[in-house]
Amino acid sequence: MNSYKDLIIWQKGIDLVVLTYKLTDYFPKTEIYGLASQMRRAAVSVPSNISEGWSRKNTTEYINFLSITNGSLSELETQLVLSEKLSFGDRNSRNHCFDILSEIQKMVVASINTLRKSL
Repeated sequence: MNSYKDLIIWQKGIDLVVLTYKLTDYFPKTEIYGLASQMRRAAVSVPSNISEGWSRKNTTEYINFLSITNGSLSELETQLVLSEKLSFGDRNSRNHCFDILSEIQKMVVASINTLRKSL
């Protein structure tokens, strides 16, 4: 692979950011600096950490950045649950976010396990 942009996990991370932004566009305006902002930051962190880790060209550092990515995914998952409990945003959009998030979580764990075996 020539670039982190070739990584499916990064591409799905970008999709998650776009979905999160679209979902939070429909949150109450009082949440623009609250939950919506936190969700956007957590989502942006996912592809950002994947790209930064890959760009380091060091397996141990990449594993570390993937672990940080996993933390951001857990943070966003919690925030999605909160948005669901508070009835913020569209249910279908939120469920799509949950689905992509779950897929990325599985890819992150599988990548970490594969990379650890290569050390």
